[in-house]
Amino acid sequence: MPKTPEQWLEAAAPTKKGGILKLFLGYAPGVGKTYSMLSEAIRRHSRGEDVVIGMIETHGRKATADLAGQLETIPRKKLDYKGAIFEEMDVDAILARKPQVVLVDELAHTNVEGSKHRKRYEDIYELLDAGMDVLSTMNIQHLESVTPTVQNITGIQVRETVPDWVLKRVDEVVMSDLTPEALQNRMRRGDVYPLDRVGRALDNFFRQGNLIALRELALRQVAHAVDRSLESYLGKEETGRTVAVRERIAVCISSNPAAQYLIARGARMAQAIDAELYVCYVDLGQDGADANQKTLNANILFAENVGATVVRLKGKSVGQTVAEFVHEKHITQVVFGRTATRGWKRYFYLSAIHQFLRGAPAVDVHIVTQDPD
Repeated sequence: MPKTPEQWLEAAAPTKKGGILKLFLGYAPGVGKTYSMLSEAIRRHSRGEDVVIGMIETHGRKATADLAGQLETIPRKKLDYKGAIFEEMDVDAILARKPQVVLVDELAHTNVEGSKHRKRYEDIYELLDAGMDVLSTMNIQHLESVTPTVQNITGIQVRETVPDWVLKRVDEVVMSDLTPEALQNRMRRGDVYPLDRVGRALDNFFRQGNLIALRELALRQVAHAVDRSLESYLGKEETGRTVAVRERIAVCISSNPAAQYLIARGARMAQAIDAELYVCYVDLGQDGADANQKTLNANILFAENVGATVVRLKGKSVGQTVAEFVHEKHITQVVFGRTATRGWKRYFYLSAIHQFLRGAPAVDVHIVTQDPD
């Protein structure tokens, strides 16, 4: 039985002893992913590390082949499929050889029927479990959640994909980058494809508009990976500091219909500074009435429609519960509404704000006035 995504992640969890997976990410063929991976491998080999090539695709590029020739290559395994001979990476031969570092090109590759695993990332997981470091490559269009966007941009359907959960096992991401103009110049020189294919490629997938959009997708993926790494580091170090590569805005809502104004205000702020938007509801057990549930659900739907991540929290105190959430997620800005201006409601509102300020790390706090009920 093949492993489920959860089983693969559990088996290869970073907290367990295993190898390091480093991914060279690009936005299109020809940006230099494999060349960069080989260059790092040669540097590591020169420092005394035991490095082998498990699978490299040179695509006929002489510079790439010259670099690959400087490293030991594990012979590929030949498989007969429907009368044709295919070559795949020999996982068992690599395991028997026991190198420190293995190069495995094209993370999204689907193995031919009869291989040990269906997908190449499953081969990589087995090598990582055996304690080997793995260097691999992938273009952004092969990430499963991105493929619909890529099809809309380029009109091309990507058939080989990598589930997003696979990238959670990646320890390091390196962006192999060229400007679209530089990549097109490489194409015209014949450095990427044979010259007889260049004109057709430049008129289709490699149009400048396509390349600009794909590059932005790849850069965003790398930025998210950096932010996740920073969040993980801060969580382990327990520094108490709020640091993030991107701004993160949390809007605190209730079942009050006026909360939709707060959400819209937060969404505009997030859009203006390209921030992540969270909408938080603290359940104090006071919104059980049908009318309150109806307006609360409407608020949550509105938040989802503007692209917010909705978080339901349970607690006895709004201020303390939100403060803990802000600390955990490294929120940089918090938005509270102000509806109560008189009497005991105003007292409880101010008390919640003060309690939040006492328990929260250093963040920007916005108090937005709403029309009272």
